Amino acid sequence: MRSPSKIKYLLSAIAACFALIVTPVALADPSEQGAVASNGKAIKNPGFDASGEAIEKVITVTRGKSQKGVPNIDASRIVGSTSNGIFYHNGRILNDPSGLKVNIIWYGTWTQAETSTIQNLITGLNGSQYYNINTTYYDSLKKPIPNLVTLGAQIIDSYSQGKSNLSDQQIWNVVSQAAQRNTAIYDSKAINLVLTSKDVTKTGFLTSYCGWHNFNYTNTNVPIQYAFIGNPGTNSACVFQQISPNGDAGIDAMASVIAHEIVETVTDPQLNAWYDSRGYENGDKCAWNFGTTTTLNGYQYNLIFNSKKYLIQQNWVNSGGGSCRLSY
Repeated sequence: MRSPSKIKYLLSAIAACFALIVTPVALADPSEQGAVASNGKAIKNPGFDASGEAIEKVITVTRGKSQKGVPNIDASRIVGSTSNGIFYHNGRILNDPSGLKVNIIWYGTWTQAETSTIQNLITGLNGSQYYNINTTYYDSLKKPIPNLVTLGAQIIDSYSQGKSNLSDQQIWNVVSQAAQRNTAIYDSKAINLVLTSKDVTKTGFLTSYCGWHNFNYTNTNVPIQYAFIGNPGTNSACVFQQISPNGDAGIDAMASVIAHEIVETVTDPQLNAWYDSRGYENGDKCAWNFGTTTTLNGYQYNLIFNSKKYLIQQNWVNSGGGSCRLSY
């Protein structure tokens, strides 16, 4: 059975003068491998180890940092143009003519103000110049990703896996349980966002990453794409600015990570489609790069969706030599 690996929005700390500046960096893992427990018996869910964490390879990259799961480029699988700094490896992408459906699993306790900011972001992506960047990505038949996004099912999960130190396996449990309640989760053309409220902790969150995306299978044998993004509150590990466009530093920080995981999922849903020679996906290549911003009342923003302002990282344009941009 195939074992999905995950892509994490990782963090690295840089000391400058007398201040500690935390600079998150996006890293990718397009590899797949089976999982065997320490006792030699197969783990029930082969995507995770005995502790409930997703199986990953670790290699060393520049500046002495550890990067999880970055593969070597397999030249025999590259079928897309290499002139734009990102390569197509003949894998599946989410380019159905109906567009992307974004389902949300609200894990924990959420206010209306919190959910509305995120819902507005999802609906605002539809037909936007920002999401249009994804139309520069295509499959083996040169069929591009359409500039269409719809907000799908929304499911509330009141701490079914607890509040403390959730594992990767437990995030998948949240998704699989949601699928039993709403069959929209089974849609292979959708991404399922597991968003955790600020009172929920997860292993690795805020110390190693701000979010990640993955895929797995249920008994339907249909691939289910899902992502984890937590609410960091005011933790500067994943919060770029404490004064934020919508008056909630944690929610506004989540918005950029959500955009990051969405654009990566449509271009590399099963971790075998679009990524560069370092294993970086389109979102990774522009992580924490916001481009031109406007400052207002002490906060920065660069995009407006349905009258709400957001500070969203740029996305990699697979055209014209490749570059990080906010629109296409």
